[in-house]
Amino acid sequence: MSRRRAWTAGAVALIAFSVAVVPAAAAAGSGLSRATTAGSIESANAPTSGPSDRAAEMVADMTTAEQAASVVMGHISTTDPVALRAYMAQGLGGFILMGGNIPAPGAELKTITAALAPDPDLPPLIAIDQEGGIVSRLSGDGYASSTTLKTLPVEQTSAAFSARASLVAQADITVNFGTVADVTADPSSFIHGRALGTDPRSSADRVAAATDAQEQFLASTLKHFPGHGAAPGDSHHAIPSTTETLEQWRASDAIPFAAGIDAGASVLMFGHLAYTAIDPAPASLSPRWHEIARDELGFDGVIVSDDLGMLQSSGVADYADPVQNAVSALAAGTDLVLMIAGSTDQTAGQIVSGVTTAVESGALPAERLADAATRVMALRLESSASSADWALCGDCAPVD
Repeated sequence: MSRRRAWTAGAVALIAFSVAVVPAAAAAGSGLSRATTAGSIESANAPTSGPSDRAAEMVADMTTAEQAASVVMGHISTTDPVALRAYMAQGLGGFILMGGNIPAPGAELKTITAALAPDPDLPPLIAIDQEGGIVSRLSGDGYASSTTLKTLPVEQTSAAFSARASLVAQADITVNFGTVADVTADPSSFIHGRALGTDPRSSADRVAAATDAQEQFLASTLKHFPGHGAAPGDSHHAIPSTTETLEQWRASDAIPFAAGIDAGASVLMFGHLAYTAIDPAPASLSPRWHEIARDELGFDGVIVSDDLGMLQSSGVADYADPVQNAVSALAAGTDLVLMIAGSTDQTAGQIVSGVTTAVESGALPAERLADAATRVMALRLESSASSADWALCGDCAPVD
């Protein structure tokens, strides 16, 4: 994990300087600067065990059902704070904000994010898809996006994603599913308009820049591993597949993901993509692809599934049960299971019950669930440890 926020007083000073004093490079007109409280500086300097150690202790004290709830990132479509608070009282580890959660213009998004944290001392991971441009949930994001960044100097990617991350973070959103590390030169591809480059090397440079910029503010995410570019089709409605070999992947689609991991991405999202020469199963359910991410690329952060509801939407009978999809993803090596499409206020609870039953029956090893819960908890602790006040930045230049 490479959170570069309030772990030291020096880091705090550096971030404040880069956002408030060098807006063209760091904030690109975000209109925000970050003022960290004295309390957070003291906390950063206090001798304590690391987030991973503390997370392991907390998870060890949980019941199996509590661990199961902590690895579910749920969703319901509402802006009702009462309903959201009741939903999150299940102890879920995260929530993803979609369009139906964004209040009307003029309303305060922080009312929504506060409702999602029944325990403000240990908030869940609150995520959003804020890529900018084609995929954008928040108003006010007029910053450059993939459609133009792929043809601009890399420095423009840094500036745009610094501004974008600050916009997201000011609403107390802690995870951005915002960096598309897929690469394709095919303009007819589903993912072409959202990719940051048309060749592996240029994509890698921009993915690394976007990652480094966002990690100053929140947990950034690389998606959709192992790469949508090689697998034609839209994974919202099908399971795109490719016969690309592992060697071919290493020389092409892997390169932007490796660059983002090296740049310190906190989260890696696995796509529902089948590289049949490596594993006929979708990568999101493939132990082999999880092994490649961990052992070959060295990723040690949180692995999140793409929306498991998309597997149902594929129409493939083997993936018709969202509970079994969640269990299979966790068994393969996923840490956080995401459910959006088709989700009701009951779905997350059903997944929690199903994961608990799978552990109790031995279908899902207890150690695998505990490992997943520990990774998610460590990221929650890191995200909540950095307490910062967001203030208007009078020196920030407007975006071009």
